[in-house]
Amino acid sequence: MGTNDRERQFDQIVARLTADYPSLAGRPRRSRRLVAVLAVLGGLVWGLLSVAMVAWGAVGIVLTCVVVAGVGTAIAVDEHRWRSR
Repeated sequence: MGTNDRERQFDQIVARLTADYPSLAGRPRRSRRLVAVLAVLGGLVWGLLSVAMVAWGAVGIVLTCVVVAGVGTAIAVDEHRWRSR
């Protein structure tokens, strides 16, 4: 019984701390499968953009810059949303 009381007290303390300091709760982690899929897709897109820069010249470079800026903006907006919660 003593162990159960300690676990319950610990859970209560953690709940109070995360209520007072929401940043302690952290953000949920993405699954490894999702991260792996995103990494593979990102590599394929980067490879295709590299080929486009060589094959299309200036147009491929502009396309690559636009895609990189879009992805960077999406990541920045996502981080801002997570931090503002």
